[in-house]
Amino acid sequence: MTEITDKTEALPIAVQQFILHWGDMGSQWGVNRSVAQIHALLYLSEKPLRADQIAETLDIARSNVSNSLKELMSWKLIERVPIAGDRRDHFQAETDLWELVTRIAEGRKAREIDPAKVVLRNCVAQAQDDSRVSPVALKRLKAMLDFVETVDRWYGQMLRLPKSTIMTLMKMGGKISGLLGRGGSRGSDGDPSDPEKGDGQY
Repeated sequence: MTEITDKTEALPIAVQQFILHWGDMGSQWGVNRSVAQIHALLYLSEKPLRADQIAETLDIARSNVSNSLKELMSWKLIERVPIAGDRRDHFQAETDLWELVTRIAEGRKAREIDPAKVVLRNCVAQAQDDSRVSPVALKRLKAMLDFVETVDRWYGQMLRLPKSTIMTLMKMGGKISGLLGRGGSRGSDGDPSDPEKGDGQY
């Protein structure tokens, strides 16, 4: 469904546009377009859908739908749900936005940050034992490893906070930025050496 087809015209325009946009975003994040579009359809669906319904609605091959559903379940973004009187598999998406974002972040961390951390640690260890590696290269490898490990620790700390606390912090973003700027004695013209130039406001 890279474009609107006859089979998808039955969907409301807003739903069509969301599915197409979510598919584009998915492809930019390295996720198969069909996977993202199926997720978008299930997210907006008011009831669980079967694989054949998804395939027909989005005009996607059943084999593609089957593989996409498996990938979405591996990310824990959708689940199978039983329907009374119907033995076929039905699927529904996680609709709690916080859970959705958290699970996507967890999936990306497992696929990107964790492997990068392992590789960088190995690189640093090998570089330290190899005299052919320049001090500059070693320093930059250590800096990158430190950054990745810091991001990893920050992520773990954020997950341990209550959702209400995180939402409060997010809503206070502008005030926190102001406090950090004031704490660094940065004036209104961006000169950190002249605190007298600040406007005194957060």
